[in-house]
Amino acid sequence: MRSVAARVAATAGAFAAAGVAGAAATRLKNRQTERRRLTRGEEVPFGSVRGDSYYVSAADDVPIHVEIDEGPAPTIVFVHGWMCDLDTWHFQRLALRGHARLVFMEQRSHGRSGRTGPRNSSLHDMADDLRRVIDTHATEGPVVLVGHSMGGMTIMQLAPELFGDRVTGVVLVSTSAGQLMRRSPALRFAVPLIKAATPLLDWGREFNSYSVIRRWAFGPHAQPAAVDMADEMILRAPTSVILNFHDNFVELDLGAGLGAISRCRTSVVCGTQDVMTPFSHSRWLARHIEGSELVPVNEAGHMVMLEEHEQVTEAIERVLKDIA
Repeated sequence: MRSVAARVAATAGAFAAAGVAGAAATRLKNRQTERRRLTRGEEVPFGSVRGDSYYVSAADDVPIHVEIDEGPAPTIVFVHGWMCDLDTWHFQRLALRGHARLVFMEQRSHGRSGRTGPRNSSLHDMADDLRRVIDTHATEGPVVLVGHSMGGMTIMQLAPELFGDRVTGVVLVSTSAGQLMRRSPALRFAVPLIKAATPLLDWGREFNSYSVIRRWAFGPHAQPAAVDMADEMILRAPTSVILNFHDNFVELDLGAGLGAISRCRTSVVCGTQDVMTPFSHSRWLARHIEGSELVPVNEAGHMVMLEEHEQVTEAIERVLKDIA
């Protein structure tokens, strides 16, 4: 049998080799990212749109980062999804600035918000964070909540008494109320990687992440610039976000809160080629939220607010018009 020292040396050598490979992959990835960024030809560079910055203290003292673009009522609170940040709403922010008061919160462990562990990364925690943001930064006038993916789930988890009273409009983008692990091809694909929970998961994210995101987060006709924006944003999220928040989707069951949301003017938006939260989930939501509008975005994938941003913005604008 090999000695303990030999086994330790072999293991160390394997990790060192993986580290060298990971570092090389990171350098290559950074060069590719910079080249794509230069060729995007953006009028307003992705990640450059910023407003007044604040922090709201969560129940467990985690600082929740918020940015605000002042404007007239109503207040729109934007809630991003898993592994994203407030730049999710880059195009909606540009289009709606000056037309409403815009509040962008970053979920715990995401963006510039404080980090959490597995025990305080639940939808209950996130819904309480959202309520505290509303209580702090949406104290007057009607409130519209816009949530993408996990952000939509956060809204559905929110206390029912807020809907129809303080919250008068809701836009749910590419999200689900339940049975997601069973019906999401992308999550089924990701589960073995998530369970690995080793440094290789970190390095694996750096290796050709653009192609992975292109395959699982966008429709077949998405523009490379939109894919690149999502790739840039998602790679900013630490791997701990993948591990700590994954359990939220395993036993997802948010149907009980949909009756309360029916008291609001609600729009349900989803790409017809979404393989993360398939369109059938949005169709189900629209059926169970009385009076809601279903907005299918043809051929778009999960990151529809980047891929077909005009249609998502128009859905928000229709809600604003109807609650005015």
